[in-house]
Amino acid sequence: MRSKVNWIHTWLMLVAGVLSLTFALSTSAQVQTNTTTTTSTPTVNTQVESGEVVTVSGNDLVVKMADGSIRHFANVPESARISVDGQQLGIHDLKPGMKLQRTITTTTIPKTITTVQSVTGTVWNVTPPLSVILTLEDGKNQQFKIPKNQKFNVGGQMVDAWGLRKGMRVSATKVVEVPITDVATNRTVTGEMPPPPPPPPPDVPVLVVEETAPPAEVAQAAPQALPATASSLPLIGLLGFLSLASSLGLRKIRKNL
Repeated sequence: MRSKVNWIHTWLMLVAGVLSLTFALSTSAQVQTNTTTTTSTPTVNTQVESGEVVTVSGNDLVVKMADGSIRHFANVPESARISVDGQQLGIHDLKPGMKLQRTITTTTIPKTITTVQSVTGTVWNVTPPLSVILTLEDGKNQQFKIPKNQKFNVGGQMVDAWGLRKGMRVSATKVVEVPITDVATNRTVTGEMPPPPPPPPPDVPVLVVEETAPPAEVAQAAPQALPATASSLPLIGLLGFLSLASSLGLRKIRKNL
């Protein structure tokens, strides 16, 4: 007995759910919604950064920027690619000394999403300025919140919520504009291989001429002449003295004889 009651209860809940869903779809179908998107002139900002690879360790990259600062790029993804001479290189292909240039292009597109909702029905009840219940074309009643400063078209005349009366045939339009901004960023990295090292000298023997300076000629100095300090006058005096002595000796010898 209890199982039969539970089955009936479940069946009733399903029927109620289906009816509620059908009512919601039928009433929502009475509200016409039109959404349009307008695009304004986009703005493009381009930023260029350049530097030189210092070290590459695993997926970590250290670059010396053009302004002299050192930047560390940690955990560079394997999918990152750098265009070098028409080849797409990964993080593990980078070498110290390689020149890198990153171009970041940011495109900003202002947009406005305009949503227009329109509904037509007969006033069944109104609670100004909060809400109104309209009887729609399918005979169902639906409650609507009244936006601030909302106007209703009654027979070609625009009235606010305070001018609505039961039984009036009205149509209302709600316009909502929402500004949004789409931002698209594109990053492009290009590189340049470091210059190759200079080629080694050719393996050819080269004669090297060593120029030696000739030995300096040592000029033999001529013997210096002795200064002429002596004269012939003493010699002459000596000879005169000897002659005088001989003369005196001969004279003495003669006397003794």
